[in-house]
Amino acid sequence: MAGLPSVPPALSTPATHTFDDNVVLPATPTHRFRSPEKIYLRYEVDRTVAEIKKGKWRRIALQFPDSMLPDAPTVFKQLSRRLHGPPSTNPGGTGNDFRFSAFGNQIPTTEELSPEKLFILGDTSYGACCVDEIAAEHVNADVVVHYGRACLSPTSRLPVIHIFTKQPLAIDSVIEAFESIYQDHTRPVVLMSDVTYASHLHEIGAKLSDHGYRSIFTTDILHDPASPLPNRTVPEGVETEPQKLREWHLFHISSPPDSLLLTLSSRVSSVHVYSTALASTTGCTAVSAASTSVALRRRYALLTSVSTVPIFGILINTLSVKNYLHIVDHVQSSISAAGKKSYTFVVGKINAAKVANFSEIGAWVVIGCWESSLVDSKDFWKPILTPFELELALASDEERIWSGEWKSDFQSVLEEASRQSVNHTSDKTDPAEGGPNAGFHEGDFDSEPESAPPEFDLRSGRYVSQSRPMQKSRDVHGPNGRHRSHHSVGGFALVRRPKGDIVAIGNQASPGAEFLQSKRSWKGLGSDLSIEYDRSETTDGTGIEEGRGGIASGYLNPQSTERT
Repeated sequence: MAGLPSVPPALSTPATHTFDDNVVLPATPTHRFRSPEKIYLRYEVDRTVAEIKKGKWRRIALQFPDSMLPDAPTVFKQLSRRLHGPPSTNPGGTGNDFRFSAFGNQIPTTEELSPEKLFILGDTSYGACCVDEIAAEHVNADVVVHYGRACLSPTSRLPVIHIFTKQPLAIDSVIEAFESIYQDHTRPVVLMSDVTYASHLHEIGAKLSDHGYRSIFTTDILHDPASPLPNRTVPEGVETEPQKLREWHLFHISSPPDSLLLTLSSRVSSVHVYSTALASTTGCTAVSAASTSVALRRRYALLTSVSTVPIFGILINTLSVKNYLHIVDHVQSSISAAGKKSYTFVVGKINAAKVANFSEIGAWVVIGCWESSLVDSKDFWKPILTPFELELALASDEERIWSGEWKSDFQSVLEEASRQSVNHTSDKTDPAEGGPNAGFHEGDFDSEPESAPPEFDLRSGRYVSQSRPMQKSRDVHGPNGRHRSHHSVGGFALVRRPKGDIVAIGNQASPGAEFLQSKRSWKGLGSDLSIEYDRSETTDGTGIEEGRGGIASGYLNPQSTERT
């Protein structure tokens, strides 16, 4: 890939810049003051209170994106006032029986009578579109109220109340833009928008019908990222035959995320996007045809460039999305079945500095929500793929066929793997019965290593000899999986082997340790000494010296009383 950097990115400021006066002024806040009445309506305080009382939740976490945090104190006060204030009196009872009205004829417990406690989650562990169950569990929350845009990925533990915050929309401008694009009133068009504008869709659809359009389908929000239209309802017949969606055109209000745009473009006939941001700033109609052909070609080139990568890193970017552990197991199994090695990392917000610390990793796979898994790799040292792209990258050149369809959610990857497993079950023969796999044992990848075809880097054309390091098991294990060493090696010992062999840790081949031994110039404290890993030999290091003490405002040197 021409867009990938050839050297690792600089992760620190040069020493010559220490005294440069490059003061970065804080950005001017873009938040506009809103009256309490507008906040009350936009954040749907009444519906939130009704949902909380219906669920009988006592500890409520309020999750705001960064752009909405200035409104958080006002929303907190309004919710507290509505939850803790006296409700309307019951005409058929006394003024003191309001606490029992929500419980019917049952006598509530002490916990049910305790006042609700609200908590504002100031910073999200992952993306703002995801529900932050980790932060909510820190305060033992019973439910999370999520404000703003949401990927609507199913959560694994806590219930969620989604408040999309109704955003204003110039409906007349949208209708004008729609009519300028679709002049044929019989053309089938799907009307879709971001969740923050979803409340306006039915009104727009009704007005378009009044203008003579007869083939308009207005979508509704559906909590299903695996739907043909992610998290949206689909026209009649599409759910059973998804290929029928190719007959429809799509008009989307507001700019969709890149992952959603790639998904939609690969499934419908055409996509036109009405930019609400451009319309609000310029005051003119801003609609354009979305073209993703270049982006799809780049993604395909990216995944084919990592087909010979020997070591993959798995970035777990969520601990809340349902079934994330299943996709982690599936990715690990797929990489292992291809004879490659994988290492797993749990990260919060992904950036170039974090992943650049592990130079032995040839490519990364992100396990996260379906919106945030698509990461542009141009600023990263190594490419970053989605689970769907990994499936294509691990396939052989003969089997790798991409029709241009894009899948962003990992649940579809799991479902496809499950279907393939069922289809291949009948084709497999028990090795004990003398089938084509007779005598083959799991892990015995190198029973006939000379029969494997050579692999070449598709970018440079060079021969790659270490693209499947885990198939070199005979360097570490015997034909029956037993270790060939004649010495007893501890489970955490680093075994040295002749040049060309694979380093093993705990009798397991470790390409990471091989990289550490052969390619890393700095291997930790004391790496400048002649370190012996054999237990029989030891090397003494330098003596321990007392360093400076004190606090940052003035350190005390050990040889004098002067502060520096």
